[in-house]
Amino acid sequence: MNESTGKLILRLALGALVLLHGIAKITGGVGGLSGMVTAAGLPAFVTYGVYVGEVIAPILVLLGWYSRIGAALIAVNMLFAIALAHSAELFVIGKTGGWALELQGMFLFTAIAIALIGPGRFSLNGK
Repeated sequence: MNESTGKLILRLALGALVLLHGIAKITGGVGGLSGMVTAAGLPAFVTYGVYVGEVIAPILVLLGWYSRIGAALIAVNMLFAIALAHSAELFVIGKTGGWALELQGMFLFTAIAIALIGPGRFSLNGK
């Protein structure tokens, strides 16, 4: 019971917080990301993958429906975000003493943890 409750809390936190970034992309578009993607030598259509990583994947995680896949997609999305937008901050300590990428790191490592441990009993795929 406690283990499934803990998994539920992790899923709800990760899913909701990443989905908020996705909602911002839906309302504001992804045009600003296209330049980063093409500058990295990737085709511009890759930019639209952010909708998968920040809208579809968090919904899967929130629902606990194929949440391992959703979490893995969030992890891949975060690797792209770190590589394309935050690589200069990878080894930087922020002004308040924490890692400059602590938000991105928390999203990445929480997603990896959920992909490894699964959604728990309180999920649509719960067992």
